Amino acid sequence: MAKFTIVDQDTCIACGACGAAAPDIYDYDDEGIAYVVLDDNEGMEEVPEIYQEDMEDALEGCPTDSIKIAESPFHGEPLKHEE
Repeated sequence: MAKFTIVDQDTCIACGACGAAAPDIYDYDDEGIAYVVLDDNEGMEEVPEIYQEDMEDALEGCPTDSIKIAESPFHGEPLKHEE
């Protein structure tokens, strides 16, 4: 089943939990705020099946519910990672 993910950077507290659980999916900007490396936090690229369990672990470990997962791409205003 297709899965997509995005990080709500407005609620992320830079705790590092998602990157610890799923380092192939999530990374951090200069301020420690998480973003999805697969598509620069746009939520439009399907997460490879081999990483989906790690993604679910990141969702469960996020203390602010900033990790979002859906079965279809995230449309609308992307939560962009700014470099």
